[in-house]
Amino acid sequence: MSSTIATASFPALGTTAVVVVADDTQLARAHDVVADVIADVDRACSRFRDDSDLARVNAQPGRDVAVSACLIDALHVALHGARATDGLVDPTVGSVMRDIGYDRSFEELEHNGPPLLVVVRPVPGWHRIRVDHERGTVRIPKGVSIDLGATAKAWCADRAAAAAAAATGVGVLVGLGGDVSCAGDAPSPGWTVRVADDHRAGIDDPGGQTVELNHGGIATSGTSVRRWSRGGRAMHHIVDPRQGLPVEACWRTVSVAAGSCADANIASTAAVVLDAAAPAWLEARSLPARLVDVDGRITTVAGWPEP
Repeated sequence: MSSTIATASFPALGTTAVVVVADDTQLARAHDVVADVIADVDRACSRFRDDSDLARVNAQPGRDVAVSACLIDALHVALHGARATDGLVDPTVGSVMRDIGYDRSFEELEHNGPPLLVVVRPVPGWHRIRVDHERGTVRIPKGVSIDLGATAKAWCADRAAAAAAAATGVGVLVGLGGDVSCAGDAPSPGWTVRVADDHRAGIDDPGGQTVELNHGGIATSGTSVRRWSRGGRAMHHIVDPRQGLPVEACWRTVSVAAGSCADANIASTAAVVLDAAAPAWLEARSLPARLVDVDGRITTVAGWPEP
């Protein structure tokens, strides 16, 4: 009897988790594995849970804080992203996120509010984070607050897809918002992935595009969906670490394909920060990408399929 692709979805990490398996008999098992991985990552990396490892690190500057292996791994990915982008993607944006009003999970965020005093200044810098892998501790100095929003969700998709594929022995795709990762054998001719400004858009959304994914991941970063305002000033969640402010980009959405969803997300976030320099930066790194400017014009680079 031939196997059938099957899908499940559930709320997670402030977005929707989607689990797709190449064999419908393995969907329940894959769902449970993915849910367990997401729960571990949330307990380790959430900025909005007082009991998370990350919250404890941020609350104790100047101290070596014992944390889980999950947070150590997540920080390894975040610091890799900072090095790979020369600091364009920097996990020390935590204080800026709080200052611009992103001080709770997005679904709980007040979308309109009074003016905020936001100071233009560079973020403290990723090199100030100290991770002791042998002791399992993390130390940050006073004035530093870590936010893993630029990397943890995509890394979680990678981790969940790999764990579910290993547990079931079949191909698995995991989507977390705009972050998609696959592991195991993809169905022919590949997993069908829809990229759009908003991951909730339907298949007939005229602004989106359908592509095939056989390995690695695709990540989409943008400034048009997670938005709020303070004193009439529009805010969003992608910060330029060089200024400590939400980036004013010419791109409303950037989608990137890479060997992992984490690497794709690091690149898509950096591309939004890079503004007009993004296409050349992505091309130089052979990263297939689709960039949509604020007027809806599409630029593709490095072999991304034409619309």
